[in-house]
Amino acid sequence: MKLLAVRRLLRIQSVVIRYRLDDLIFEDLPLLPWWLRALRFLLPWRWLPRRPLALTRGARLRLALEDLGPIFIKFGQILSTRRDLLPDDIACELAFLQDKVPPFDSDLAVALIEEQLGVSIAQAFSRFDRQPLASASVAQVHAAQLKTGEDVVVKVVRPNLKPVIRQDIAWLFVIARLAERLSSEARRLHPVEVVSDYEKIIYDELDLLREAANASQLRRNFEGSSLLYVPQVYWDWCRPRVLVMERIYGIPVTDLAALADQRTDMKLLAERGVEIFFTQVFRDSFFHADMHPGNIFVSTRQPWSPQYIAIDCGIVGSLTPEDQDYLARNLMAFFKRDYRKVAQLHIDSGWVPAETKVNDFEAAIRTVCEPIFEKPLKDISFGQLLLRLFQTARRFNMEIQPQLVLLQKTLLNIEGLGRQLYPDLDLWSTGQPYLERWMRERVSPRRLLQDLKAQVEQVPHLAGMTRDLLERLSQPHAHDPPPPWHRRDERVLRAIGSLLLIAAGSLLLTAPAAWPAWLMGATGFYLVVRR
Repeated sequence: MKLLAVRRLLRIQSVVIRYRLDDLIFEDLPLLPWWLRALRFLLPWRWLPRRPLALTRGARLRLALEDLGPIFIKFGQILSTRRDLLPDDIACELAFLQDKVPPFDSDLAVALIEEQLGVSIAQAFSRFDRQPLASASVAQVHAAQLKTGEDVVVKVVRPNLKPVIRQDIAWLFVIARLAERLSSEARRLHPVEVVSDYEKIIYDELDLLREAANASQLRRNFEGSSLLYVPQVYWDWCRPRVLVMERIYGIPVTDLAALADQRTDMKLLAERGVEIFFTQVFRDSFFHADMHPGNIFVSTRQPWSPQYIAIDCGIVGSLTPEDQDYLARNLMAFFKRDYRKVAQLHIDSGWVPAETKVNDFEAAIRTVCEPIFEKPLKDISFGQLLLRLFQTARRFNMEIQPQLVLLQKTLLNIEGLGRQLYPDLDLWSTGQPYLERWMRERVSPRRLLQDLKAQVEQVPHLAGMTRDLLERLSQPHAHDPPPPWHRRDERVLRAIGSLLLIAAGSLLLTAPAAWPAWLMGATGFYLVVRR
């Protein structure tokens, strides 16, 4: 494994040299720190004669990322959505990484599909196009028709991806651990946890059965919706490396000319993109986390009421109820410009040290955020905003939350897409009404009754847990020092105690004399207040 990792590092270095990527880094020398400018003269290949390349800088970067494989291609996909941060020539080239990565051999694709399905292509499909419709970092897609007449697409995973991904991930871990060891600034960003989360995401994306399940769930969440359509999955023909789903016919979301030709309501389209994001995150806690333009189309049916079409659900994210609540309260305070509440929420949640002075933190947040309100996307310098946010985070020792990194990536994609579709979009006035409605619904009598019902349904299980706890507490060694698992799960036991109190209260409302309810309540109270 170590030998393979070294070979991979040499491979990366050779690609950097071949496409002169170091020239891109050193183009703006005055903007670089002195030590990085000095590094330029220590690179041995820069002292060798080199013939000029007949390629633009954008093409060099794109080809280099293609050569280096999935992880680098995905990085390029993210960059391609940020035309406010990149020169146009580079952004346009990187856009090819969304669905126009060079395909692998069609004969090999057919062989892989037949191996996975266990039948020949002719037995599975009445028609199969050997020329791929699209090709991206992890898989490529072929058009086909089932024997029953439905038009479908067949997605097949590229061969031999795991060894390359494994080596790249290994080097990412080396860099992350080294950074944490050498820099307190890096420790604040939790790079090892971020890489660990990314490792799970990229390996999950190689399992097309997982993607099929994600697509089915997302389709169910938006069944009958005018906002988003998700193609149907044909489960009988799905395997770990092959996915068959309904073929959709729409306009790529980046084809602004075609959208204009059919008189698409671009303002409504951009606003619906924001609403879809909030709906997935807060209503469903299940969001498409790879929404780069190559995965999004627009239906041609009703351009005056445009509907999005989402494909490629290999990466999805979800939030815990606690993260949902924290995020919603932060956003609402932000929308209302209540910077003191934003500061206090960060302190209460532990995102910044408890000793942070709330007044100083409030003033810093106000300084960063106030200039961007009441401005359309086109007038917001996202690069400057990011820089100031990082400076504020560093000043107050704010920690990055790894569980929200996927959400932040998705938000970057959505914001970049909105900037292309309708630059006059006001993110704040678009998002605030939806968030206010969601927060009202959370405390509505109907929602509270549903939560209470869910708690009552757990009563039989909680009663069993109560009996086990009481038996453990009555044993002779109950007062000995608790085992390690007990110390780690102290918060879990207190949560169980809270549930017991709620369940006991529910039972007492219907049967005040029920002794199990009083027993559950007493046990719950003990678990909540125990030291």
